[in-house]
Amino acid sequence: MILTKSTSEIPQRNQIFLLKEIADLPELSLGQEEHIYLLDKLKNEQRLVEINRFTSKLLIATIPSFEVPNHALEAWRRKGNEAALWARENKFESIEITAFPENPEIILAFAEGAILGNYQFLKYNSKADKMRTSLSEIIINGKSVSDKDLEQLSILTNAVFRARDLVNEPVISLNAEKFSSILEQMSLEVGIHSEVLGKDQIEALGMGGLLAVNKGSVDPPTFTIMEWKPEKPLNRQPIVLVGKGVVFDTGGLSLKPTAKSMDYMKCDMAGGAAVAAAIFVAASYKLPLHLVTLVPATDNRPGGNAITPGDVITISNGATVEVLNTDAEGRLILADALCYAKKYNPMLVIDLATLTGSAAMTLGIHGIAAMSNQWGDLFDLLKKAGERVNERIVELPLWEEYDEMIKSSIADMKNIGGGEAGAISAGKFLQRFTDYPWIHLDIAGPAFLHAADHYRTVGGTATGVRLLTDFLRLLADGMGTGPNS
Repeated sequence: MILTKSTSEIPQRNQIFLLKEIADLPELSLGQEEHIYLLDKLKNEQRLVEINRFTSKLLIATIPSFEVPNHALEAWRRKGNEAALWARENKFESIEITAFPENPEIILAFAEGAILGNYQFLKYNSKADKMRTSLSEIIINGKSVSDKDLEQLSILTNAVFRARDLVNEPVISLNAEKFSSILEQMSLEVGIHSEVLGKDQIEALGMGGLLAVNKGSVDPPTFTIMEWKPEKPLNRQPIVLVGKGVVFDTGGLSLKPTAKSMDYMKCDMAGGAAVAAAIFVAASYKLPLHLVTLVPATDNRPGGNAITPGDVITISNGATVEVLNTDAEGRLILADALCYAKKYNPMLVIDLATLTGSAAMTLGIHGIAAMSNQWGDLFDLLKKAGERVNERIVELPLWEEYDEMIKSSIADMKNIGGGEAGAISAGKFLQRFTDYPWIHLDIAGPAFLHAADHYRTVGGTATGVRLLTDFLRLLADGMGTGPNS
């Protein structure tokens, strides 16, 4: 998608006007009959009104009044998605956006929704050329939106698309090694230092969780490290982002059912894709923060010498785990990554994972389950970012009583709890491998959709990319010299 500012005083033919209040209606250049027609529609609560001038079309977009600014911005994003659908139905290649009154936040939110809703994954469709959207350019008419604003929005939406592409890619063409290769290429593009650990190195580090999950696969595991360290970072200790990278999850010997379960488990690396895309954006923005991303990757299969329920494995910190369900594999590979994160003496570690059906059942597609070993300013900032970009997080407790759920009679712990509080018992398991500030985000619900939800298209949503990006920007701003200071 090309995103540019208007360079002509003469507007292009197909325009979209964003109208904040009916009182702003006189600012539109409309004929008397068009004015009366539009006013009648707006008074009848129609929020998207088309005016057909036969040689061109106008679209006037409004939203209801919201007391909470974040809710208004989300409404504008959703209107942007509707406008993109309108443009596609009319086979427009380009649209121009003007806001009355001019407001950069509204314009950018609307454009963001239009771009994200315009996403398609057509790589494997033989009729892709016929199905591809016509809309390829959005022109912003207004002086309040800077070139930097547009550049950063382009970077962000491009990164979301990359993460969505990775999640939508089937395992037949995206095993762990291919996944890591793509993350390495992303790193090269923006000056991120990257390293991919192969099976021999993973064995040398004693990453028993990652190796155990990989035992049923014919493909080797990988462990990808991406590091962005500018010359003068504001944080003396890095922020580490950890992402689950299970490129496909059959459940192992604890085999999953098929319908709406195993059949879309190519999405089980959505956390890994999200954290990789987030550090890519941060480096592209040149955020003055030291960041590290860790992505343990493998598929989880029932073949070969696959681990069996009842096996005991040893994580890289020496802790032993009784594996009672091989479908609770994500926490095993994350355990090794969280242990590895300790070497950085981190300021904060955030992990993202499509971890539990429990989180999905609790919050559906609209919320992220969050757990932490300490609630404080950094968590509050992350929650604020979630509200701003509408990737909202919900706090779940990690009370001591929940430790009972993962007690094992033969090992230090077991990898599943009981039938209740599944998301929390998974969080308690991960907590055992953290002795630094840590936040766990379970994105199982919103990471992959079976039907479009406004600008979140079918399939991979790239949940977490916009959340982490906004969090890091807010953090950099708060530390004194962020991009918006």
